[in-house]
Amino acid sequence: MEHRWQDLRPDAQSDTPLYLQLASRLATAIHAGNWSAGEALPSERTLSEGVGVSRITARKAVALLVEQGLIRRVQGAGSFITPRASDPLSGLTGCSEMLEQRGFKPDSIWLERRLRAASREEIVHLGLSPGAPVASLRRLRRADGVVIAVEHSSLPVAAVPDPLAIGASLYRHLEARGLSVVRALQHFRAVNAGVGIARLMGVAPRSALLVITRIGYSADQRAIELTDTYCRDDYYDFVAELHR
Repeated sequence: MEHRWQDLRPDAQSDTPLYLQLASRLATAIHAGNWSAGEALPSERTLSEGVGVSRITARKAVALLVEQGLIRRVQGAGSFITPRASDPLSGLTGCSEMLEQRGFKPDSIWLERRLRAASREEIVHLGLSPGAPVASLRRLRRADGVVIAVEHSSLPVAAVPDPLAIGASLYRHLEARGLSVVRALQHFRAVNAGVGIARLMGVAPRSALLVITRIGYSADQRAIELTDTYCRDDYYDFVAELHR
């Protein structure tokens, strides 16, 4: 067992289930680039022995990351790190800044600003304990009065203790608190608009949308933001420059 796997050993004294600890630490290591795209994982038996957990715990942790697309299973070959697409030209800016740069007047309509218990996905991505509170933010993003996106953000309560204090820009609010998002990982996927999202965006049900999932990190490499944004493709352009 390599040393990098031993570093994932869960804390048996923590209230967080061992499989969630293992999944969270493994996800953080994958995002940090400790494994190469396409690299094979050890067997469940080797992993469980190396980190000091049962094979069932190791299996549940890996299965959770398979659900999230970080790991893929190949029948008869094993489990592998999923290749991650990256855009070298994507700047780390908030939605308001991006729209302003493109000449639009941005604003938001808040649908939700409250504290609640973290979901399983938020526990894994934000490294929280079960039952930990998060600030849940849901809003419509508009450009010149037209709804262009529906956005849902979750942040640890330590980062946003008072969701009602957030103004037009979440990132500017975080900067004012000394908690700037300095690095982020984004995953893109195409979906068809459900009835609820279609109604909020003023588009026909099953219209094609792009969903962007962003995990934002602070300067000390803590995950402090998990955001899902449903975007209209006629207002968003994503450009990648490729070299050979």
